[in-house]
Amino acid sequence: MSSSTPTTAVLGLGAMGLPMATRLATALPVRGYDPAPARLELAAQAGVRTAGSAADAVRGAAVVLVAVRDAAQLDALLFGTADDDGIAGHLEPGCAVVLTSTVGTDGIAELAARLAERGADLVDAPLSGGPARAGAGDLLVVVGGTPRARATAAPVLDLLASTLTVVGDAAGDGQALKTVNQLLCGVHIAAAAEALALAEALGLDRERALEALGAGAAASFMLGDRGPRMLLAHDPDGAEVRSRLDIFVKDLGIVGDAARRAHLAAPVAAAAEQLFLLGEAAGLGEADDSSVIRVLSPRRRS
Repeated sequence: MSSSTPTTAVLGLGAMGLPMATRLATALPVRGYDPAPARLELAAQAGVRTAGSAADAVRGAAVVLVAVRDAAQLDALLFGTADDDGIAGHLEPGCAVVLTSTVGTDGIAELAARLAERGADLVDAPLSGGPARAGAGDLLVVVGGTPRARATAAPVLDLLASTLTVVGDAAGDGQALKTVNQLLCGVHIAAAAEALALAEALGLDRERALEALGAGAAASFMLGDRGPRMLLAHDPDGAEVRSRLDIFVKDLGIVGDAARRAHLAAPVAAAAEQLFLLGEAAGLGEADDSSVIRVLSPRRRS
């Protein structure tokens, strides 16, 4: 197999993994796996060749792209549980394991070392952009990894990213920058929710207020992206779920842990984390993260 068209396994066919697999399958031989049969069926319908297990998916693959929820799932996938031996023992020598998930820096260096003992390289490549941009190859990807590992993964990352920033040569460098990125994203969503809730409480027309705020110095990407969905948060069906609220419970928890390890005060991030935790406690964990406005404005005002 040419190094420009590496056989690629995609493990995790959820909201981000499936559109990434679909995108990659337009140019590369791809095998996908997810423990949920419904996701495997969707992948097959999208033209992705599916495998019966994670181990089957990675056999013969030069690149293994991993899209999991958190560090615990990552460790179980790679190194196994009581019921499964994990994929580490099935990886091809010299393959690149591309970690696309946000799991934080804790333990990443050790994980990379354990993979290296088995002849595989870790490419730490957390990404941002959402499912639609994943399917279009329009993601922001920040990368940490050795030059050799990055070269192996390059054909895959180039298909997925419109903006790719190499942060450093060590696994964990990508997670570090993504942690900083998520601090800003979480704070900006919380601030947008607070601003629009205040506008409503003051009796302003919500749509007109959002339009005015988006045209001036108060504008932000998150206000422009989440703001329209916040206006739908009280509708019976709510807003379309593009990024679950409980993802920011996880990510702002990672931010808080990183700040404490660095002995850095992060009071604004901590306040935003509490807002998302309140949203999760109110049963909004699986709702779009824009629904956090409902914590501040539980009922639409007449």
